[in-house]
Amino acid sequence: VTAPNDVSVDKLEAVVRDKAFWVLQHSRQVRELAPRPAPREFVSGETVLYLGRQLRLKVVDVGDNVGTRMWAGWYEIPVDGRLEGEERRLEVRRKLIESLREHAELYLPDRLAEVCVRARVEKPSLIVCTQRKRWGSCDARGTLRINWRIIQAPIPLIEYVLAHELVHLEHPHHGPKFWATLGQRMPDYEERRKRLRVLGPTLEW
Repeated sequence: VTAPNDVSVDKLEAVVRDKAFWVLQHSRQVRELAPRPAPREFVSGETVLYLGRQLRLKVVDVGDNVGTRMWAGWYEIPVDGRLEGEERRLEVRRKLIESLREHAELYLPDRLAEVCVRARVEKPSLIVCTQRKRWGSCDARGTLRINWRIIQAPIPLIEYVLAHELVHLEHPHHGPKFWATLGQRMPDYEERRKRLRVLGPTLEW
């Protein structure tokens, strides 16, 4: 709970008690909709998502100068064949993150431009970053920060995140005006939001 410094502990406790039922109900719904996936092992055969498409991870023992690639339904990650165990797993994870982030940095600006054209707003600056607790954010200077992990999601969900943050440039808080504006620009945003809530935990690893 965040609150101004001059709010008493008694007041905060009263607020929490008043909202306790809602918090428990909401937490239960989230767990039911989106159970945590099993931990990844980062071995050949595991599923990797890119723009909603399911690819199979293929770990290949090669030299240092070979890059990652997607081909014929595979997401190929080259690693040093001398690596074993946890060291090998972490290296595959590192290279997969690096590759997905590079794809996000190339793809998201163009997708943002398309969303801006449809919304008839000027395209803001965009930074692809790592955010553990959110898909996107924006600052007072009008810069969007988008989590690279969203590149794994289907395009409609990527567009939802971009549209959501664009509206925040006009309405910083999730008030009635925010949701009304988002609804005008993306009438089916509630359905996309629900889909992202369900898919989201599988994209965080």
